[in-house]
Amino acid sequence: MTGMTGLPGESGSGGAGASTATVIVRYFAAARAASGVDEEALVVGAPATVESILAAAVDAHGDELGRVLERCSYLRNSVAVHGLSTALGDGDALDVLPPFAGG
Repeated sequence: MTGMTGLPGESGSGGAGASTATVIVRYFAAARAASGVDEEALVVGAPATVESILAAAVDAHGDELGRVLERCSYLRNSVAVHGLSTALGDGDALDVLPPFAGG
């Protein structure tokens, strides 16, 4: 299931100098349950960061997802993210990985 979501007041066309980034967000386990989708394309103002994409996800899906995201780790294009200020480029994939139980 895929959806398009942007921050309030943003449009994909924009005026001169307006720039956006589209990031594919893939949710797993509890994050999938809280968002209600497997993946979606989120559009934010560029330059995009993990933090700005997560804020757009919470805006789209609510506080329950926000609570789940506090405990998650993230992969940018299959590489571990080590901070929420990590830059994301247009077309990047961000995997949202809640803690998994196991031994």
